[in-house]
Amino acid sequence: MIKNYLKAAWRSVLHHKTTSLISIVGLALGVTCFLLLATYLINELRYDRFHQFADRIVRTDMNYKAAGDAVTNSTALTPTAPVPVFKQEITEIEDGVRIYDYSGSGPASVKYKDKLFNETPMLVADEAFFKIFSFKFLAGNPATALANPQSVVITAAVAKKYFGDENPISKVLTVKGIRDMMVTGVIENIPAYSQIKFDLMGTYSMLDRSKTREWSSANDYSYLLLKPGVDYHQVERKMNAYVKGLFKNEQAEGGKNWYTLEPLTSIHLHSKVGDALEIAGNSTQVYILGMIACILLLMACINFLNLVTARSVDRAREIGVRKVMGAVKGQLFTQFMMEAALITAISIILGVATAGLSFGWFSNFAMRQIGFSTWNIAWLVVLLFGLLVLVTFLAGIYPALYMSAFKPITALSSKPRQGNTKGVSLRKSLVVVQFLVSVFFIVSTLIAGRQLQYIQQVDTGINRSHVVVINTGGMNYNDLEAFNGQVVQQPGVVQSTASYDSPVNVGGGYSITGATGKPANYALSVTAIPVERNFVPTLGLRLIAGANFTYGDEQQVRSQTNQNEPVYAFIINESAAKAMGWHPPEAIGKIIALSNRRGEVRGVTKDFNFSSLHQAIKPIVIFPDYNWFGKILIKVSDKNISQTIAGIQKRWKAFYPNKPFEFHFLDQEFDEMYSNEQQVGSILTMFTVITIFISCLGLFGLAVYMVKQRVKEIGIRKTLGASVSNILTLIAADFLKLVFIAILLASPIAWFVMNKWLQDFAYRVHVSAWLFAQAAVLTIAITLLTIGFQSIKAAIANPVKSLRSE
Repeated sequence: MIKNYLKAAWRSVLHHKTTSLISIVGLALGVTCFLLLATYLINELRYDRFHQFADRIVRTDMNYKAAGDAVTNSTALTPTAPVPVFKQEITEIEDGVRIYDYSGSGPASVKYKDKLFNETPMLVADEAFFKIFSFKFLAGNPATALANPQSVVITAAVAKKYFGDENPISKVLTVKGIRDMMVTGVIENIPAYSQIKFDLMGTYSMLDRSKTREWSSANDYSYLLLKPGVDYHQVERKMNAYVKGLFKNEQAEGGKNWYTLEPLTSIHLHSKVGDALEIAGNSTQVYILGMIACILLLMACINFLNLVTARSVDRAREIGVRKVMGAVKGQLFTQFMMEAALITAISIILGVATAGLSFGWFSNFAMRQIGFSTWNIAWLVVLLFGLLVLVTFLAGIYPALYMSAFKPITALSSKPRQGNTKGVSLRKSLVVVQFLVSVFFIVSTLIAGRQLQYIQQVDTGINRSHVVVINTGGMNYNDLEAFNGQVVQQPGVVQSTASYDSPVNVGGGYSITGATGKPANYALSVTAIPVERNFVPTLGLRLIAGANFTYGDEQQVRSQTNQNEPVYAFIINESAAKAMGWHPPEAIGKIIALSNRRGEVRGVTKDFNFSSLHQAIKPIVIFPDYNWFGKILIKVSDKNISQTIAGIQKRWKAFYPNKPFEFHFLDQEFDEMYSNEQQVGSILTMFTVITIFISCLGLFGLAVYMVKQRVKEIGIRKTLGASVSNILTLIAADFLKLVFIAILLASPIAWFVMNKWLQDFAYRVHVSAWLFAQAAVLTIAITLLTIGFQSIKAAIANPVKSLRSE
């Protein structure tokens, strides 16, 4: 019996080639997109879950608020004390580990014999690291791999790069030209779905800071392993009770310092804390992409449903004959469901094959390494079987019930089209739904595109253009001065400076703890960055009061002795001046104390964005400091850039033969801050095109059948004098009415959703009515193009041929 049903279903598919092809292509495309997006979502949701104790690991975040602060400052960075102290004081904590980014603001140069590379990142961690985190060892003992201060654990890729096929264990690497480290372990390459990524892992005990228990100077990442069954909220309360007692004097003056815990498995998608080891994902975006995956699949099902019900008129007599010959409703229902299952099965096979071929391209597109290997195979099989059942049900149940219910007399009558208003209404409703989704995606894509364009073009107050950034890995002033003295002689170099870190990635952790005219207990949390004196002019920061740093300011800082503290000069931004109640001109000459540094305000700059446009500009202090520089920033001419960089490289190699020359441009760093937004914008654009294509497939199929049903009506109208334009207007009007309804319904939904999305940006575009007009015009144009061929074909047909059979 099943064999007969399958034969009949296959004959039906071959007999109705156009409808079947459109249905299969639409469903296969829907399945492909669903699998691509589902795989992407699986990858995002599995972040950090490969660790054996993932459900018991939490990250410790630090929160602080000075007495004068209006907002709370939160960071993933912590001081040296929390892990050893909390492990000792709180019994619910089984173990803990501190992690420090040893590559700092730049890469760590690593040398083995004649091989020299920059490795980023290089981390160092407490000995317990590999007991808490389950990175798989290929060689070495995880229990003792970090026991020695000179130990280093490397990934398989690093081992291959330096040692080839040799056994890496006990080999010695020279790091940053000053430290010899012995390889004590090799692990599998870090999975892309791990927030902790490293090429080399050294031991925390090699740092001077490991011998201290400080509650200030936050530079570590702290993770705790809780005992089984412990609620992390309970641990959090005990931690803060301890901290409250420790800092009772500061809290009595209005300041506040406390810690929060975040479960390891929720950090990637849900953490809002800055300064993390890796930029967090976005749970909202993941949910949006999940909705898109389901919507695309649903739209493909709608196509199938629409085309099958439209074809019901052609199949009415077939159904009538079958019923007269003894077929019962159940048999007809099974037959039609079998046809739906056959088309669905073919579509899923094509969809799986297409997804498999597309994963390489989509991985680059989505900036994630994904494929069918992302899945547990059993889950994938269950999903595909579930898709077969679900899509067959969604796409086939109504047509099967609808057509199997035809009465033989009605089906075999000369006018079986009458009484079909329910089917027509359903098809119109589904067309509206399809175009509602299409209009929503078009509007959303236009708004997202405008916001991303705005990000690229907005004046952030920093001249990022043609600024070459060299990661130094750490450089003192004497080396910098000698190098800069040579670089500025290079043709094409406009100016050169240096800073602790990138000007678009400036961290917090500083406080103004005293200022002219302020009470003794005054405090204001600020962001601050140590720089070389030419930082402001090199980056084009605009001074609205005061002046830039001078050579004298540099000398004052460098003249520190045991008897005299250095006197600093500070440049603050407008927001900092405003927070302290000063107009820019009156801030000049005021004395402030910045985290144990004392000096006068030399200048005030116009506000500039030193972090993402998601965040409003905060108070920032720029000050000269010559102990350590992580970045060299070189402004170059826009002419002969490659030649200029080659000259810079030549000078670098002359000064630092043991440090690889690696550079990038500052505007690349700025773009990387919005990689998530650019990624979602690109995915949204791609799937908007696919959504429109699926809608147009269904629309084309409907146009074919509707024109076919109205052939004789069109013939009569032409005989009575209707022109080609009259006929085109007649046919197009039916579809355009549905499109207009879709536009009216989709516009307010898109406006609401995209306004919610834009609220995540402190600086954003305004959603104008013009964008909705653009979307409407584009949708109407797509509709007319889709139905145009069939409409023109019907309008220019010879009416004699269409009326001959009447």
